[in-house]
Amino acid sequence: MSDPPAMDPRTDAAVIEDSGRRPETFALLYDRHAADIHRYVARRLGAGVADDVTAETFLIAFRHRARYDPERGSARPWLYGIAANLIGRHRRHEVRALRALARTGADPVADSWTDWVDGADSRVTAQAASGPLADALAGLSAGDRHVLLLVAWADLTYQEVADALGIPVGTVRSRLNRARRKVRTALGGDPTLAGDIVEVPSHG
Repeated sequence: MSDPPAMDPRTDAAVIEDSGRRPETFALLYDRHAADIHRYVARRLGAGVADDVTAETFLIAFRHRARYDPERGSARPWLYGIAANLIGRHRRHEVRALRALARTGADPVADSWTDWVDGADSRVTAQAASGPLADALAGLSAGDRHVLLLVAWADLTYQEVADALGIPVGTVRSRLNRARRKVRTALGGDPTLAGDIVEVPSHG
C-alpha cells in the first residue's frame, strides 16, 4: 500500500505566486481552505447558499491572485474577506434567516450552530440558545456582525480581521466591543444564551 502524498510545504503566498505561472497550482489553496470557508458561510447563510458562495470566493481569488500581497503569508484573511463581501450581498437573506430562527427555531442555519453554542454537543442546548442569539445578531449592523463572527467563528485575530475587511485594527476593536455589548444586552446578560460568542479570546 502506497503512502499518502506529502503535504505541500510551501506557504499560501508561494502557492499563489507559482499559480501565476502554473494556474493549476491554485487548487492547493482550495484544498487548504475551502472547507473552513464553506463552514463559515454555512453558519451565516445556510448550507443551501454556502456551495455557491464558496465557489465564487475562490473564483474571485483566482482572478485577482496577481494583487495578493506576498508579505501576508497565509491567505486565510484574504479569502475570508472575499467571502464576507459576498455574504454582504446576501445581507437581507441573512437577517431574514436570523429573524426566522429567532421566531420559530426552525431554519436551515440552525443546524450548523450546534458546533459552538456554549461548547455543547447537545442539539437541545443549541436550539434553546440559538433563537435569542439569532435575534441579537440580526440587530447588529452588517459591519459589526462581520467583525464579531470573523473573530468568534473564523477565529481570526484582530489584525487578520482588519486585513480581511480593509479597516484599521482600532476599528475592529471598537466594532467588536460594540457588537459584544449589544449582544449581551439583547440577551439580558444570560451567559447560557450567549455561549462563547461574546467572550471569545481577545487575541490581537
